[in-house]
Amino acid sequence: MNWSRKPQGRTIQKVNDDAPQGERLQKVLANAGFGSRREIEGWIKEGRVKINGKPAKLGDRVSGEDLVQVGNRRVRIDRISNVERRVIVYNKPEGEVVTRHDPERRPTAFRNLPKLKGSGRWIAVGRLDINSSGLMLFTTDGELANRLMHPSKAVEREYAVRVLGNITQEMLETLVNGVELEDGPARFEEIVESGGEGANRWFHVVIMEGRNREVRRMWEAVGAKVNRLKRVRYGPVMLGDRLHVGKCRDLEQREMSELLDMVGLEQGQTKNSKSEGHGKRRPSVKKPSKTKARKRRH
Repeated sequence: MNWSRKPQGRTIQKVNDDAPQGERLQKVLANAGFGSRREIEGWIKEGRVKINGKPAKLGDRVSGEDLVQVGNRRVRIDRISNVERRVIVYNKPEGEVVTRHDPERRPTAFRNLPKLKGSGRWIAVGRLDINSSGLMLFTTDGELANRLMHPSKAVEREYAVRVLGNITQEMLETLVNGVELEDGPARFEEIVESGGEGANRWFHVVIMEGRNREVRRMWEAVGAKVNRLKRVRYGPVMLGDRLHVGKCRDLEQREMSELLDMVGLEQGQTKNSKSEGHGKRRPSVKKPSKTKARKRRH
């Protein structure tokens, strides 16, 4: 069930020779997958980043002629500015963490990703916790990753969830109307019942943000417990049945086009494009006011 212008004439513009040149350092490094902009700003404050041999400062800009050093790693800006955009779907198993290096030496999703040539680095689009499985997107394009994760884009994430407990219609209506979590209100855009036996029931839920363990915490807020959680869709990209657990595949051309269109990036737009367009905002989804049957697979 679904709960769900100016006068004519020539204008001569004066060229401002004092205009800033290049891109902000933290933006360039973030787009190359070194970390989030906030993380990189921290590294700059700590003196871990240098430009042409000198300690970098917040606000510094770099161009293709600069040599940047992050810790012990030297980075040629002209090289990372031209990394080919690539997006892959990875079917994450339970028991893996989504981090490059884990202090506890647990298996990481990055170990199963294809090797990249040159300076390219895989960037995770969001996270799945160690006990969750399913669709993860990875890309070499930091700007694309940032847009896909930004709340203003309202990108849908769909999960198959197995819930333990006596689930009532009142609980489901509460979840689509909204619950209060410690980090703010949250709600599902849609809940679709999809089978189950006994105390375990399966649901497909749609949410438009990605806070830490948000889906699990929402169910806990109404007195239920999630014992299986699998992401099956991120925006227009579906996991499907053919991609085996622990394996990955490149996005098809149609999927890539839909993904870029959704966040306002052009097909041929490069990673460090200055375009600031935000694309078309998805229309808001109304809260379900009545139920209707629908079947979903998990």
